[in-house]
Amino acid sequence: MKAKHKVLVVDDQKLNIRVLERKLEQNGIRVFSAMSGAEGLRIAQESKPHVILLDIMMPEMDGLEVCRRLKENPDTAEIPVVFITARSSKEGKIEGLNYGAADYLTKPIDLDETLARVRTQIRIQESHKENLILTKRLEEARRQAAMVHLTEGIAHNLNNMLGVATGYLDLVKAHINKPENLKSSCEKLDMALKRIAKIVHELTNIGQFDSVQTGVHSVESILETAVTQLRDSVGESADIQVDNQLEGPVEIETNPELLASAIERVGQNAFESYARQTETPPKRPIRIGLTISEIDHLDMLCISVSDQGSGIPDNIKENVFDPFVSTESTVGRGMGLTIARHSLRNMGGDIDLQSEIGKGTTVRLMHPLRVVNDPGTSAPQPTA
Repeated sequence: MKAKHKVLVVDDQKLNIRVLERKLEQNGIRVFSAMSGAEGLRIAQESKPHVILLDIMMPEMDGLEVCRRLKENPDTAEIPVVFITARSSKEGKIEGLNYGAADYLTKPIDLDETLARVRTQIRIQESHKENLILTKRLEEARRQAAMVHLTEGIAHNLNNMLGVATGYLDLVKAHINKPENLKSSCEKLDMALKRIAKIVHELTNIGQFDSVQTGVHSVESILETAVTQLRDSVGESADIQVDNQLEGPVEIETNPELLASAIERVGQNAFESYARQTETPPKRPIRIGLTISEIDHLDMLCISVSDQGSGIPDNIKENVFDPFVSTESTVGRGMGLTIARHSLRNMGGDIDLQSEIGKGTTVRLMHPLRVVNDPGTSAPQPTA
């Protein structure tokens, strides 16, 4: 019967290989062997062993170099390497571990200890694979739950909008001989159909996120596009101001359309927040800030969009990024923040917000920096 687990022994001494082969095979482990570093690299690539026992002192290519090459190769990088070394000093052991080894054995080796350490590495590998499988299943379950939630929201809102459209269509039929009433009903029917089309368009965008194409683009250019789109969508009643705290031009690897659209969507939410105030200001101020901050040990481009509107009620604040959650009473709304967050997360970033009733909301869009500088320039430094 074919052994379940495989171990590769790399040693230039045939006797050492034979002794290890006998001990491991007696305990149900299949053994591959190599008497040089080059041969060991080839066999590791072909056989994909669970563990590699690697002698450090070998001619031509020593074990440290073999280990380095194993870790550079994506096909063998995850295979645990146990060094076999005559070096008993602390420095020698640390050197081996620094090259990526999982463990080490000191000559003369104890066969029972060797077997125990091999089995330990195999158990670690199997636990790691089980964790990956569980993580994948959990992610699939989360996606399924999100899909169910999204589907329910889509069905609810489309049914609402279709009901509105059907109602106005009935009014069109009833007012066929009343031009003024007919015109009003047609305009409202047109508005309802456009909202249905917008929902369908947004769902199409979600379906295309897995194939997002990115390139190197100017942050300033993307922001200019976003502000132009926002002005076109909200009209002249918005007072849009940009506070750029970046130290010089910055380019990032991103999808410019998705990032600009996310900024625009958040800006539209900021604009609409003023409509819920008892006294809407003649000019609705929207502030857009650009900074670079260190978040979870990564430099992130942070784009903040702030308003002085009514704020977000506590009862929906935690779910505000869910599909069709909205502070608006009008049906057909509520996908803006969902799409924005989906866009940022698919590009390695995220989005969060802070809000206070009566004082306004600040939404922060975070995008991995991955700065690309011209020769001779230095990357911008993070700000607190």
